[in-house]
Amino acid sequence: MNELRKWTATVCADLGLDADQCDHALILALARDAGRTVARPAAPITAFLVGMAVARGLPPAEAASRLDALTRDWPRFDWRD
Repeated sequence: MNELRKWTATVCADLGLDADQCDHALILALARDAGRTVARPAAPITAFLVGMAVARGLPPAEAASRLDALTRDWPRFDWRD
């Protein structure tokens, strides 16, 4: 078990969550896209907000699809300026 999965399992156990429902690739992709498209601090905030929406019943795949659309349509920031 790598360190990320071990950490996830520990946090989930402490919070009473099912670690098997944690899709690391999906979460990391959402955070990566928000961090690269909007701003680096958007990554953890986006992950938190998506988690809140999923906790309220939004399917993770739909959340990912919505975030994909939002980041795709977000105005590109030119880091050279």
